[in-house]
Amino acid sequence: MTRRGLLGIAGTLTGAGFALAEPDERAPGSSQPFGFGACSYCVREFQRGLAITFLKQLGVRSVSVKDVHLSYTSTAAEATKARQEFEKAGLTIVSGGTVPMTERGALRKYFEYAKRCGMPMMVTAPSHEALPEIEQLVKEYDIKIAIHTHGPEDNQFPNPQVVLEAVKNMDPRIGVCMDVGHTMRTGVDVVETVGLCGTRLLDMHFKDLMTRTEKDSQCAVGRGVMPVAAIFKQLKKMGYRGSVNLEYEIHSDDPLPGMLESMAYMRGVAAGLA
Repeated sequence: MTRRGLLGIAGTLTGAGFALAEPDERAPGSSQPFGFGACSYCVREFQRGLAITFLKQLGVRSVSVKDVHLSYTSTAAEATKARQEFEKAGLTIVSGGTVPMTERGALRKYFEYAKRCGMPMMVTAPSHEALPEIEQLVKEYDIKIAIHTHGPEDNQFPNPQVVLEAVKNMDPRIGVCMDVGHTMRTGVDVVETVGLCGTRLLDMHFKDLMTRTEKDSQCAVGRGVMPVAAIFKQLKKMGYRGSVNLEYEIHSDDPLPGMLESMAYMRGVAAGLA
């Protein structure tokens, strides 16, 4: 049986209620520097409690939280309660977003939000004009900013190359959240681009595509054309210490089977490299 077939069985078993008993990929002694997480956007159609239940079944320890599960208007008490719910399930909030940062003069509220929620980093979709103000707030709050790449439709930051040029002289806490699917659709070499990011690669959103240029061709990781093994090899080579966060955007009303299959494949590839 092929590895993909074995991983398919793993995904099926997990979907049937068998948890994936996976070690922490970044545990002491592990040969893999990065770990796997998930974006709560995958389960955006579900209220926070059920969303946490789904994420827990993936066996991940890191989560990037969407505002639908932790509102921008949360009070300090509400933010603490939400964070504790994630932590009780064994999930650490490593970032929040994607946060829109285009209104100059109105960005402080997002940094206050991140501070209330205990977020060390925000994944953002800013404008070029907002970057100087963002840099000032990064220095003030000591909260990292990872600029998300949204592909050819994005007239601000379509791929990491544009981000790198814009932030090259800025505070090192400002960098890239590389969405590998959207990046691929811009026509650049995804593996090469990972290497170009270097220490500016602060976060990664992971998905797969059946067709390199079509946004609507997203599929479970391992079924498409994404060079998963080559990307993981590059991340390992460069000593990436961040999280590789699954962002499974399709089948929003029933995402768990595809999420489980994707995570099983990603773990299988990583285990093969080790």
